[in-house]
Formats: sequence, structure tokens, C-alpha cells
Amino acid sequence: MRILVTGGAGFIGSHIVDELVKLNHQVSIVDNLSTGSEENLNKNARFYKCDITNKETLRLVFELEKPEIVIHHAAQIDVQTSLKKAAFDAKVNIRGTINVLECCKEVKTRKIIYPSSAAVYGDPKYLPVDEEHPINPISFYGISKHTPEHYIKVYSELYGIKYTIFRYSNVYGERQGAKGEGGVVSIFIDKFLAKEVPSIFGDGEQTRDFIYVKDVAKANLLALDKGDNEILNISTNTQVSVNKLFEIMREIFVVKIVPVYKEVRDGDIEHSYLDNTRAKEIINLKNEYELQEGLEETVKYYMNLNSVADEVAVAKNI
Repeated sequence: MRILVTGGAGFIGSHIVDELVKLNHQVSIVDNLSTGSEENLNKNARFYKCDITNKETLRLVFELEKPEIVIHHAAQIDVQTSLKKAAFDAKVNIRGTINVLECCKEVKTRKIIYPSSAAVYGDPKYLPVDEEHPINPISFYGISKHTPEHYIKVYSELYGIKYTIFRYSNVYGERQGAKGEGGVVSIFIDKFLAKEVPSIFGDGEQTRDFIYVKDVAKANLLALDKGDNEILNISTNTQVSVNKLFEIMREIFVVKIVPVYKEVRDGDIEHSYLDNTRAKEIINLKNEYELQEGLEETVKYYMNLNSVADEVAVAKNI
């Protein structure tokens, strides 16, 4: 199939591209490289440096590629940035998605797969959070990820574009930056590698649902021909405290560092984990990685990167 991935040079998007290429799909990537990296680009996919907020340029890409399916991962992903720059957050996540939908309409794209977020639920009224949970975002990011869900549904009704909307829990893994909902894993790794003391906001007993990026990528593949016009939580259905996460990572690194605790940040939710029952039933979601295994794979990746960086630094000094 002809599949276009927006944000395909980014953290999650690049993993999805890799899996699509393995299956011999004809893949193209749209990314402005503001947070994505050229190093993440799959050489077997066509790359267009393009911003989704630029509709005219985006339309040219769609006219060239005529994608049957669009997997739309280009986004502003940081809660704190959304609180400081609400207009920018809305421009990328809402207007950018509308531009993508308009292009889908014009070239008759069959389906769009859109990653929303656990942030749309706000402070949970009950746990685990299922798809019927009230929508009550407490950050502009939560608003800007939920609003496109409505646009997608109406575009589907008006123009026959099928969709699968995913609400991700906290995704972590290789290629992740410090931003985003699972960014705490990347932050901890950076601190451990630098032999610095990590910070934890609040008392560390706040809980999250951490899902490995390779399981998320496979969920997107499952939605290529399943889950039409569905909203599904993509998660592990498991509650893990930040303190517990820190302990596991400290064991992997074999260090005795003690974190510094700081004040809770605005927009942060205390407890959250998502019920993934519907995703298991509808797209046959199967998470292959337990938290320990996913963290070990992630740490191994960053330690290898760090080792290569050290070798380059030594070579430059010779």
C-alpha cells in the first residue's frame, strides 16, 4: 500500500516507518525536522521536508504520493510547551491536522490513523480509564490532541475517510527525546549516563502506564486493515509509579543515585493508566514487551550511542 507517515523522522513515527518498510509498503515521510532527526529516516522511504502547517506544500506532497493511508504523527507533544505557547500548540496540533485532512479529502485517501493521548481524559474519575471515560483535559495539549478527533469524525461522515484514533498512554523507547508523555524515561537515562542526579516532580508516587514504542508501532500496523472508525486506548493496562520506574532503571544501570524531589508541575496528572480491552478485542493488540525488557532494550540503545559518541570525541582529539 501507499502509506504516508507525518512525523516519520520522529520518535514513534520513525519506528512505524521501519515496520512498514519491512512489510514492503510504499512509504513516504513528511517531517519538518523540528524535533525529528535525519538519523531516524529510513532510507527505503521517500522523505519530504515539510511542515504540516504549510498547506500548500503539504498538498504538493499528497498530490505526488496519493497515499491510500495516512498515519499522522506530526505534532507538538509537550504539555509544558502547550501551557507556555497555547497558540503554537493549537496551530500545529489542530490546524496542522485540518490541513492533513483536507489533503486526504483532495486525493481520496482511504484512511487516517491518528494518535491522540491519555491527556484528553484529564484527572481520572476512575481507574483504569476506558474509552467511555469523560473527556476533561487539564492542559492545552490535552485540548489540542482531542479537538482533531472531532474533525476526523466529521471528515469521515462527510467525505468517507475511514479512521482509527488511538489514545496512547506513556510511550517510551529508542530515539525518544526528553519531551512528550513518556519523556521521563529518556530524561532518567540521560542523567544516569552523565552520572548526574535526576529530578522527580512531586513525591514520585504518581503513576503512569508505560508502553514500549515497538508495541505502539505494531498497533499502528494492526490498524491498517482493522479498527475502522474506532477510538482505542493503546496501553499496557498497568500502573507503575515514577519511583518504581526509577528503581528499575537504577538496577539496570547498577548505580546508587538518589533522585531530587521537586514541586509538582502545572498540568501533570497524579494517577493514570488505560484500559486496553477494546484494542485487544478489535485490532488484536498484543504487547510483546514487559516494562523491564523494554527499558533494558532502551538503555542498551542509549549506552551504545553514548559509546560511539565517546569514540568520536576521542578520535577528534587525536
